[in-house]
Amino acid sequence: MDGTTEPAHDDWGPFGRPIFNDPSALALSRVGVVDVGSNSVRMVVFDGAARSPAYFYNEKLMCGLGAGLGQTGRLNPEGRKRALSALRRFALLAEGMGAAPLTVVATAAVRDAEDGPEFRTEVERETGLKIHVIDGREEARLSAQGVLLGWPGAEGLVCDIGGSSMELAELKDGQVGNRVTSPLGPLKLRDVPGGKKGLKKHIKTVIDDLAAQMGTDHKRLFLVGGSWRAIARMDMVRRNYPLLVQHEYKLTRKNVSATLKWIDEHSLDELRALTGTSAERIALVPTATKVLRQLLNTFHPAEIYVSSYGIREGLLYEEMPGHLRDRDPLIEACRFAEVSQARIPGFGAQLYDFVQPLFKNAPYERKRLVKAACLLHDTAWRAHPDYRHEVCFDNATRANLGGLDHPGRVFLGLALLHRYKNSRSGSRFEPLFSLLDDKQTRDAEVLGKAMRFGAMFSTEGPEELVTLRYFPIKKRLELHLAPRAQGLYGEVAEARLASLAKALGVETRVVFEKGDA
Repeated sequence: MDGTTEPAHDDWGPFGRPIFNDPSALALSRVGVVDVGSNSVRMVVFDGAARSPAYFYNEKLMCGLGAGLGQTGRLNPEGRKRALSALRRFALLAEGMGAAPLTVVATAAVRDAEDGPEFRTEVERETGLKIHVIDGREEARLSAQGVLLGWPGAEGLVCDIGGSSMELAELKDGQVGNRVTSPLGPLKLRDVPGGKKGLKKHIKTVIDDLAAQMGTDHKRLFLVGGSWRAIARMDMVRRNYPLLVQHEYKLTRKNVSATLKWIDEHSLDELRALTGTSAERIALVPTATKVLRQLLNTFHPAEIYVSSYGIREGLLYEEMPGHLRDRDPLIEACRFAEVSQARIPGFGAQLYDFVQPLFKNAPYERKRLVKAACLLHDTAWRAHPDYRHEVCFDNATRANLGGLDHPGRVFLGLALLHRYKNSRSGSRFEPLFSLLDDKQTRDAEVLGKAMRFGAMFSTEGPEELVTLRYFPIKKRLELHLAPRAQGLYGEVAEARLASLAKALGVETRVVFEKGDA
């Protein structure tokens, strides 16, 4: 093994061959997109060579282009100035980053305003950026594709709320299906006449019409957009939830109802202080809560998830060829991390083969977390030895990874913590352990201690030197040592095997095989 690339395998297993050296993936190594929305203008530059998006650069300005649009029919003058200034800056930044030309899309405010074409001409003249105005159905499609970037094969209803519109799109069999748009953006709803009663009636009428078009038999609801994320952040604060990553945050209708009531009981200043939400965003929350309440009352989803991925990620997904889209974003991101950060790139695949007997009958979702942990097991080696377990846990639970729910993050973090440390007692991460049940906690500990033991045989692939054989009914773990490995099995290795056996609740048997050393 030369230590630079993953070794050749005849069988890459259920996760397939890595894609980050694929020419079609390398073509996406730097992708810059700009979303000109009704409330904000944001540029994101993706370092997109891996299937999971890496945010090379991310900058947003709350411009409020759509403020007052319902009354005047024109873009907000101050917002227009701020947006032009932001786009001028973004164009210059993109050139310096090698991300030019930027893909720029505009949504409801620019497409509805009578001076939208004039604004687009001004932007192109001043910055060289060409704005592509997309209609509501296209906006819904791109947002749904953003969800697919993080959830391959996702099924359910995507709801993307912006400043001036709200879109719905159906996901089924990993494809975007029926989609509709509506004028339910908080900025536009400010102009609805009739006070609170008039607003409530208007929202119900529009959502009833959306339900007639989309149907109400959707088990999952994926929430996309800044207003939904702000409400989710408030749900976390109210519940004292231990992990503040919003992507794949799971909500229940009961929790949402309690949080909407909690929001009503607090002033906007109090909510800002509690959550750190910007003044521009917090101003939209009261109206957004009314839309969300009616949305849940009409569609009755069994599961609700927050997606940090939306239209911008949908644009990246648009660039990907089909064989890249079909890959597991978590596994590809972990492979990329191993190649760029581990001491022995490629060893993670061998370590996975070594620990597999312990998870032979585990479901696919568990096996993919085992694979991810093995790929990441040595990516924190540059950290101080006393803190490697903490760095691993922080990286796993807080990294911007797709295809990983919150319990999955903690499982991965806990396994990597035990890769470097036997005990988790007294850890500052203990509040997060509550996101796992007892079996998940035990499995994470077993995996971590198995990796800790298997890493002692990294001079060669562990499957060539040592083999684990696990007999859960007999409560026995056997270690078979090839002659070349017997000199490596010293006191430390013996102690690590004993720790693994204790976590499994089994006895051990060590077999020293005969043959040429």
